[in-house]
Amino acid sequence: MSKHKAGFVGIVGNPNVGKSTLMNALVGEKLSIVTAKAQTTRHRIMGIVSGEDYQIVYSDTPGILKPNYRLQQNMLGFVDETIGDADIILYVTDTVETPDKNAEYIDKLSRVECPVIVAINKIDISDEARVRQLMAWWAEKLPRATVFPVSALEQFNLENIFETILSNLPESPAWFDKDQFTDRNLRFFASEIIREKILLNYSDEIPYCCEVEIESFKEGEERYDISAVIYVMRDSQKGIIIGKKGAALKKVGTEARLEMEDFFQKKVFLSTYVKVDPDWRSSRRELRRFGYEF
Repeated sequence: MSKHKAGFVGIVGNPNVGKSTLMNALVGEKLSIVTAKAQTTRHRIMGIVSGEDYQIVYSDTPGILKPNYRLQQNMLGFVDETIGDADIILYVTDTVETPDKNAEYIDKLSRVECPVIVAINKIDISDEARVRQLMAWWAEKLPRATVFPVSALEQFNLENIFETILSNLPESPAWFDKDQFTDRNLRFFASEIIREKILLNYSDEIPYCCEVEIESFKEGEERYDISAVIYVMRDSQKGIIIGKKGAALKKVGTEARLEMEDFFQKKVFLSTYVKVDPDWRSSRRELRRFGYEF
C-alpha cells in the first residue's frame, strides 16, 4: 500500500505573470481574484487539492516588487514566508516579461534545497522560437529546476505540472481535512470579490488606495446578509468610488453580489459604504486589522 504524501507548494513570481490564474486552474476553484492590473493579489491564499493518498496545498502570493510603503513591504513578506516554508516552489514567469526581472529572487531559487518548477506561462500569445529560447534560458539559470511551457488560461500542460508536484511531495499525513479546499473563510472571499470589482471598474491609482472590510456577515437559511466598508485614502477618492448619484458604487455592488451568489451558491443581500482612512496603507495597526501584519 502506497504511503500518503502531502506538502506545500509556494507559487511565486513577478506581478501579472498569471500566478492566480494558474493556482485557480490547478485547484479547480476561483480562489484568487484575477485582473489585468498588477498587485491584484495582496494576501497569501491557500488552495487545497486532495486525493486518496495525497494532499497538495498551493499558496498563491503577491507579485514580487520593490516596496514603496508598508502594505507592499508586508505583501513581499508573504512571498518570503512562502519560499521559506515550501516543500516545492512553483516559480511562474511568462513569455512577455524580461526573464531576469527581480534577479535577486532567481538567485534565491538557485540556493533553495527544495525542488523548483518553473512555469513559463502565456505561451498561447507567443511563438515556438521565443518559448524555446526562454526554456533554454531558464534551464541554464536554474539547472536543478524542471521547466514547463504552459498556458494557465487555456489549461495547457498543467497535467505535467501536477504529476511533477505529486512525484516530489514528501511522505506526510494530510495537513487539512480532505474536503477542505482553502484556508480562508467566506468573509475573506466576500471582501476579495468586492475588491476585484473595484479593480475592474476603476482606473489609475483608485484600486490601490482601496481596502475592503466586511463589517457583518450574517448567515440565514435563505440568504447571506453582508455589510461591507470600502476604505479610501482621500475624500476625492470617496467621490470617485461612489460616482454620480451613487451609480459607480451601485454597479460595483451589483457585480459583487452576483459573483458572491455564484461562489456561495446562496442568495446575497449586500450593503456597501465608503469611508476615508488616510493612513491605512502605512499604519501598522490598520494593516493588522486588515490581515497584512505578521
